[in-house]
Amino acid sequence: MHRSDTPSPSRLTALSSAVAALVLAQVLAGSPASAVPLPPPERRAAEVAAVTYDLGDRAYRLPSTGEPVEMAGVVHYPKDLGSAPRPLVVLLHGWHETCADRAAEAARSAAERAEDWDAYAAASEKLFSWPCAPGTPVLPNERGYDYLGEELARRGFIVLSVRANGVNASSVWGDENASARADLINRHLALWQKLNASGRGGLDGAFRDAVTNKPRRVDFRHRVDLNRVGTLGHSRGGAGVTWQAADRHRAQWPAGVTVRAVLALAPAYNVMTEDMSAYGITGTPLAVVRGTCDGQVGEEAFAFAADAAAGSTAGFHRFAMRGANHNHFNTQWSPSGGQVAARDDAGHDPARPGACTEPGGTVYDTQLSETAQRRAGTAYVAAFFERYLAPRP
Repeated sequence: MHRSDTPSPSRLTALSSAVAALVLAQVLAGSPASAVPLPPPERRAAEVAAVTYDLGDRAYRLPSTGEPVEMAGVVHYPKDLGSAPRPLVVLLHGWHETCADRAAEAARSAAERAEDWDAYAAASEKLFSWPCAPGTPVLPNERGYDYLGEELARRGFIVLSVRANGVNASSVWGDENASARADLINRHLALWQKLNASGRGGLDGAFRDAVTNKPRRVDFRHRVDLNRVGTLGHSRGGAGVTWQAADRHRAQWPAGVTVRAVLALAPAYNVMTEDMSAYGITGTPLAVVRGTCDGQVGEEAFAFAADAAAGSTAGFHRFAMRGANHNHFNTQWSPSGGQVAARDDAGHDPARPGACTEPGGTVYDTQLSETAQRRAGTAYVAAFFERYLAPRP
């Protein structure tokens, strides 16, 4: 496990503490998200629209293994795109089941109770396959951030949430996994660069209404400011966006694309090598957010981000969200969504109802509800991207 000393207060900007205090005060008081740092009213869109695109479950193959990966995503945007290009925020989920196979989920749970690990592995293989078996629905991991895409779109951003099920089901691990996620982002950005420049390319005619699935034409030509791109990665997606923005990998960005801000949400890096130079970001602002009840990523997430930003001349922010777990940031992974493999990953003690900790932890916080956790996360994410991507007066 890679370790690092906790960054000194002098390396942390005032944004983290100010937003943390205000966000949590408003969340615990039950105030709406609009109570925490919002842009001027004239920058808020009255209506938001959403489209999806899917270029196929085998759109391309991982160079190192030949395993198939899809090119699919959901886009939230202001219904009135106006005349000025808008910043683009790309969201990338982490490692999670890929196929909504309820029979396999039940078989895996039974195998776990019986400690039949061969049966457990067989069921898991079905849940982590790609493409999914005929008749088995795809688990839409990218749709777990619709709430975030909608709010950022209201604030004037175009927001793309990318599906990475093929990477999740693949055999690539460690740095190679982070590299594969970064390459997926770059492939999507290349599509958007061509669409924005000419209205042509792979996305021409590919959009469908996010609710009805009917074809929809949206004219994004010259409406996307690819010189102001932000990225957010959750869990292993956090390592992926850090890799993608790292100094060493900037040359792989598509022509005309500049990443201006990176947010790692509970980044999982314990499977990564200890050569942090591959993740070093010196000229791009980086933020890291982690809940104190995260059952999948420990406090080393802060050390990972601090190491990545060790030589940075740009902003570095970190935010420990009291009472937040790992899965509630994604609605598909949360119990209330009723999806396959959804769960509350926080640690609990029957003697402390309503409280949570890290599994095996001894410090307890009042657990945030799913809604409250997303409200707090949205407020922080929006404040971060508005600071670094919004045009200056």
